Order: sequence, then structure tokens, then C-alpha cells
Amino acid sequence: MKLNILCIGDIVGRPGKRVLADNLPAIVKEREIDCVIANAENAAGGSGLTRQIYEKLLKYGVHIITLGDHTYKKKDIISVLESNNNITRPANFSAYASGKDFGLYKTSKGPVIAVVPLIGRIFMKPADSPYDCIDKILPKLESQADIVIVEIHAEATSEKVSMGYYLDGRVSCVFGTHTHIATADEKILPKGTGYITDIGMTGAHHSILGRKIECVLKNFKTRMPCPFEIATEDPRINGVIITIDSSTKKAEKISRFEFKDNKSDSISYDSDDGKPDYQADFE
Repeated sequence: MKLNILCIGDIVGRPGKRVLADNLPAIVKEREIDCVIANAENAAGGSGLTRQIYEKLLKYGVHIITLGDHTYKKKDIISVLESNNNITRPANFSAYASGKDFGLYKTSKGPVIAVVPLIGRIFMKPADSPYDCIDKILPKLESQADIVIVEIHAEATSEKVSMGYYLDGRVSCVFGTHTHIATADEKILPKGTGYITDIGMTGAHHSILGRKIECVLKNFKTRMPCPFEIATEDPRINGVIITIDSSTKKAEKISRFEFKDNKSDSISYDSDDGKPDYQADFE
């Protein structure tokens, strides 16, 4: 059985949410998508995720939500992480950290998909070994999932590529997030695992990683504190579509995906919580 899985790159602020709300259902129908996975750690004003936004993303058509280094920026997401199987934080966080090591979704065709996010350690805050972590998790998933996908949320491209080869033939796909810039190295690795270093960003692309250009430039030039407001121009969805054979568990095709919202070059609307859409510090 062939399954088409859409993995969506880091959702940044309201523009990222809006472009999904307006277009994801049509994309799923047109591309015959069986499962939608989205990184949402920047969905709440550019940093973190709230319960309200979590529920909205599910309504828009996302099936599994992943998080990264901004997992706990919003306190009310902790109870969501502890009580739901469709949202997951990096598995190699501390064993005492709230949340589950993987997310699960049963497709309408029957096969169950598991997503395991891992976080890198180069230029990132301390975390447990992602290699030891995934080695412990994969045996547990043999009885729970038909297809396993791994997200590597990391800064260094070398760390992402290394994880791809480490898991080649052991999982169906390894995709990278965190840098917000889509890479052009999508491929099927020798043992059948789909791979790409970074799937990009869902949000305003006339920006610096989703933030207003002038704000980021001012900070870089002066080193003075400056609120990094969320940009609104040129909203797009970045991601990849992977076709996986559920019987062999191998990826048969992986393609970069980009959708530009031609209905509007700029998105502006009320916030989810009545607060300005910006993050105070650039991390």
C-alpha cells in the first residue's frame, strides 16, 4: 500500500497558521495526502505553542504536531503534551521532561505512522544523545507503528546528514527542521530511507526566518535589544511529500513542496491571544 505523507516546515506566527488554514484542506485533497506532520514550535508569536493554537492546527488538518527547542516557551502546552498522542517533543530531552517521545496517527487506509523528533547538540542547548535515544525507541515502536519517521531538529547540517545515514534502512524517512531554510538535497538513501536536511518554513518569506527584516538587521548591526516582529509578506508553505510503501516500509519518492498563497501578498489579522505577534529575543 502506498502512503503519501506531507511534512510541513516550522510554522512561524499568524501568517504561517493562516496560510495553512486557508489552503491545507485543498492541498491534502489534491495531493492525496494520508498524513500531515507539522513542526509548530514557532506557531505562537514566533516562539512556542499554546493549547488554543494546537487545537486550531488539528482543525486545519494537521495529524501529528512536533516541537523543538522552544517546546516549553508557553506553559499551557505542558498539559497538552502529557495527555495527547498526536503531539510530541524531542525524544532526547531529559527523561524527566514533560511530553511523549513520539506521536502516533492511524491513517484512513489502516497503517499507523509514528513520528519521533530528535534535537541536535551542536550549537544547541544540552540534550541526551540522539543516537542512543533512537536506538532505545525503535524496538518499542515495532508493535505500535507500521511506518516510522524521524525529525532531526538541529542547527548543523552535518549532524542532520549523519542521522540520516545512521537510520538508513531502519526508518522510512528522516527530515530536518530548525533552520527555516529549505535545502535541495532530498534523496532516497541506499537502504531505502527518504532524507532531506531541512524542509524549510511555513510563514512570511519576505523576511529573515519569518521575522521583519528591519528588526533583525537592527539587532545584528547594533547588538541592542529589539523585538523581532513577525513578518507578513509573501506567505508560503514549505515541506516535503514522501511516498512510502507500507509493506516494505521504504520510501519510494521524496519531493520538496512549496505552496505560495497567491490570494494575498500580505497577511494581517487579529492575534490568537490578544498579544502582539513577536518574540522579544532572537534565538
